[in-house]
Amino acid sequence: MKNDFIMFIQNKYIYVPFLLWFGIQLFKLIWDLVTTKKFNFKRIMGAGGMPSSHSAVVSGLATLVGKYEGVSSANFAIALIMAFVVMYDACGVRRAAGKQAELLNKLIETPGLTGVQVSERLVEVLGHTPVQVFVGALIGIVVGLIV
Repeated sequence: MKNDFIMFIQNKYIYVPFLLWFGIQLFKLIWDLVTTKKFNFKRIMGAGGMPSSHSAVVSGLATLVGKYEGVSSANFAIALIMAFVVMYDACGVRRAAGKQAELLNKLIETPGLTGVQVSERLVEVLGHTPVQVFVGALIGIVVGLIV
């Protein structure tokens, strides 16, 4: 059991993507603190922003798999296809959901337009722009090649 845990935490396919995610989320937290002068802990767990940690994680993982298991392996194919799905979702579906949340928040806040009472605003920063996804993927690829 102890040996399994040690093998788990030493698995580069687990700790590298996790550290990538944590590092990018920490960067976003610090950047937000510097630019707004406010500490927003939600930036650690929140989605959206530059760069995309989702893209970095999946592209870093796919790069690691391709580097160590070969680009002709089934694991690389799975990791690559999943990376494309996640990145498409980040700048497609989740970005559209964020735009819809922004519009709904504006509608609800317009006096007299709706009689709806809302206790909290919808989250608007859900997805990423294509540039945020590209930069995140590039960071993931570079880290995957270095490790």
